[in-house]
Amino acid sequence: MMLDDFMIRAALAGAGVALASGPLGCFVVWRRMAYFGEATAHAAVLGVALALALSAPILPAVVLAAVLMASAVTLMRGRGYAMDTALGVMAHTALAAGLVAVSLLADVRLDLMAFLFGDILAVSRGDLAVIWGGGALVLGLTLWRWSDLLIATLNPDLAHAAGVDPRRAETWLTLALAVVVAVAIKVVGVLLIAALLVIPAAAARPLSGTPEGMALGAAGIGGLSALAGLYGAYLFDTPAGPSIVCVAALSFIVTTLARGLVRGR
Repeated sequence: MMLDDFMIRAALAGAGVALASGPLGCFVVWRRMAYFGEATAHAAVLGVALALALSAPILPAVVLAAVLMASAVTLMRGRGYAMDTALGVMAHTALAAGLVAVSLLADVRLDLMAFLFGDILAVSRGDLAVIWGGGALVLGLTLWRWSDLLIATLNPDLAHAAGVDPRRAETWLTLALAVVVAVAIKVVGVLLIAALLVIPAAAARPLSGTPEGMALGAAGIGGLSALAGLYGAYLFDTPAGPSIVCVAALSFIVTTLARGLVRGR
């Protein structure tokens, strides 16, 4: 069958993550939450350790860890800490604590490199079901709450006037980020998830005239980056996850230079 080919499974996994992370990444860029996405991803390592220690499924544990991370950052911000300080403290603490916790699980054999940098070539059919199921959930949630998320992002005061609670919109965004982090671990790993959220959205920005156009462009660039990165990894025998991010970064350079040339003319 078609899914027996590991490259086809890897391509489908990359496309599934890109479709979910592209539109969501636009809100990360608009809200200047890039470091928030990274902090959420770092919490995933702690979630993995928790799941292994309790012999529980990894996906719910990672989502729970990511949500707890977001709650902790919000609490610190409410206590007077600057946002970047709160994110810096929590992100690196979660990553370090997760790595230490995993090392203490003597009865569990775990490939840390696969969690840190992804192992898309080892995606199974079950992983594909998780990735596409989680991706569909995030995409559906983003489309359902699109107007509320957009107005809360552009102007919180206007959102209040329109009957939209910006805090509730931020909660929806946090939950969606947590799910994306959980499903993207297998593709690019926790250290590169934030890059897959931010770079395609940033690359699509110069090409877009509307928020919806930017979301579609980000999903398209993310998908093409996944496919081209896999092909490049196959040709040059390079790590697949970092190769995908490098292709996305190249697309960002190309669109930025193209915008500069157009403005120059």
